[in-house]
Order: sequence, then structure tokens, then C-alpha cells
Amino acid sequence: MIRRPPSSIRAPSARLLTPGLHAHPFTHTPLLHLQDSRLSDVDEGSHPDKGASEQTIKSYTDEFAYIREKYDTPRYPVVLCHGLFGFDTMHIGAIEALHVPPLAVVAYWRGIVDALTQNGIEVLVTRVPRSATIAERAEMLHSQISEKLPGRVINLIGHSMGGLDARYLISNINAKDPKYEVKSLTTVGTPHRGSSFADWTFAKIPPPRLPGLYSLLNTLGLETGAFEQLQTRYLSEKFNPSTPDCASVNYFSYGANFTPGWFSAFRGTWGIVNEIEGPNDGLVSVESAKWGKYQGTIDGCSHLDIINWTNRIRYNWMKMWGTGPKFNGVAFYLHICDMLAKEGL
Repeated sequence: MIRRPPSSIRAPSARLLTPGLHAHPFTHTPLLHLQDSRLSDVDEGSHPDKGASEQTIKSYTDEFAYIREKYDTPRYPVVLCHGLFGFDTMHIGAIEALHVPPLAVVAYWRGIVDALTQNGIEVLVTRVPRSATIAERAEMLHSQISEKLPGRVINLIGHSMGGLDARYLISNINAKDPKYEVKSLTTVGTPHRGSSFADWTFAKIPPPRLPGLYSLLNTLGLETGAFEQLQTRYLSEKFNPSTPDCASVNYFSYGANFTPGWFSAFRGTWGIVNEIEGPNDGLVSVESAKWGKYQGTIDGCSHLDIINWTNRIRYNWMKMWGTGPKFNGVAFYLHICDMLAKEGL
């Protein structure tokens, strides 16, 4: 989707969002405050601006805990590419045939898109098949960008599998049939070398049972091509050799690392990946997330925290007791765009 003024009609597959009247510099508005309290965590000077030393920092602790007053705006539109099982927005409880409005609207890029557009950034939020192959997802990505931003120069940001989709798009689709120009790709928690959790999962499933399992998933409306392609062997032996970096594209990456609590959804997966690969965000190891110019590791951040899916109750509880939080997903993506701007992108 591309963000347009309020009168625009939302496309079913992608939304393009353009900046509003008060887009630059970033300002906090009452609307955003109602949506998510994390957007009100503006840095008012009590926390030092670490921007001057970010080029040498490889481990972030609380640099993204607060939203700064000023972020530079990149020259080119930003295209957001979601990960496995991702979406743009999901309308829960809506019944279109009966004109029943949704009970809730959930955004994948939670609060992030609003913040970026308020900072003067044109944003395209894409939506691809949730669990299809990398090639199939990349083809859909290419189609949406070609339709919404034809002939434009763009910056891609991919979370998780979205980073692999974007790499395939750059090297194997748009390079052969250019419809736009990609200036940069920034990947966040992307398994460039696969995930040992995917390896472990397939090792536990007897091969004769896979067809039946895939058939069940297809019945539920889920594609199955993605799963085998997230294994370490596939990425190292097939995908990476056939998807070389494009010399004209700037590649940046970030990883994350945390230690899960007893009730964390990632406690089991984190332990598997940690034993085999070391520090990880619950699904993707720090080493696997590195690609191109590695910008650093975000400590204390899970695979979902990094797209601002931190539980709001836990978030506000930590604030109340003065124990954090040390990471704000909105501040992080504003930082990425600020970095792109400083790179002249």
C-alpha cells in the first residue's frame, strides 16, 4: 500500500503512503498517541544522541529506547517487505458481505508507517503470499512496486524472510526486466544463511508425513514453499550462490539478540538456535542476519519486538517501574531512514 491523502482508495495488495502536511520534521500527534503509547516516547534531551558514533557501534542497548526530535528524511521512497506469515493490515471480525466493520485492525508494521510518513517519507507497504516460495513472493513484490512506483528510485527494507524476497527481486527479477531502480536494501533479522530452527523442525518430521502435512496447510489456505527454503543448506548451497549482490545497490543489515523469559513465545525456538548458532532473536541468529554493511546487533530484542510487536502491557509496566523499555520499534525504523538519508539515499 502507498499512503495517500485521506480521500484515496486502498488497493487490495499494496498501500502507498505519502507524507502529510506536518510531515517534517517528525512530530508527535494526538492521533498517534491514541494508537500506541510508544509513539509518545520522544527524546527531550535527557538521553544523549548517539548518532555521531553509530558508525562504530556494533551492539545497541538503549539507543532506540526513545524517539529523537529530529530525523533526516531519505531522498527516495521506502518499500516495506514483510516476513513469513506477514501481511500489511489485517481486519479481524469484519464481514464484508454484511457490511460488518472489523472488531480490530492489526498492522504488521505497528505504528511504524505513521511515524515514517509524518517524517516526510513516502512509504509503500507491500503484501505478498504468506508462506510461498521466495521466488513467488518476490514476483508479487515486483508486481506491486512496478504498479505503484513505476520508474522510481526506491529503498527497500525487509524484515525476516522479506529480506530474502527483496534480494531475489533485485538480482533475479528487476535486474533482467527493470521497472524501477533499487538504491538500497536494508534487512532486519533476515536469515541470509538460513535458520537452524527450520533445520531442526524438518529433522523432527518424518519425510513420509510431509505430503499429508502440506496438504493440510493447503486446505487451510497456506502455501508451503517457504518452509524448506529457510533451511541453512538451501540458503548456503542454492539461494546465495544464485542470488549475487547487485553492484549498484547498497546492502545494509541489522541483527538482534535477547534472552527469553519463562513465558516468552520464543523460549523453545531460542534455545534450539542458541545451541547451534549462538546469539539470536528467537528465530534468526546474529550471524545469519549479517549481510552487506552490517550496522549492528540490537540487544534485548526479539524477532517480533523488532517490528514493534512488544506487548503493550509489558511495555507500560516496564515504564512504570523504571526498568525500561530499552527498545522502541518506531525509533528504530526512523533511525534506519535517517541512516539512509545520511548515505545520500
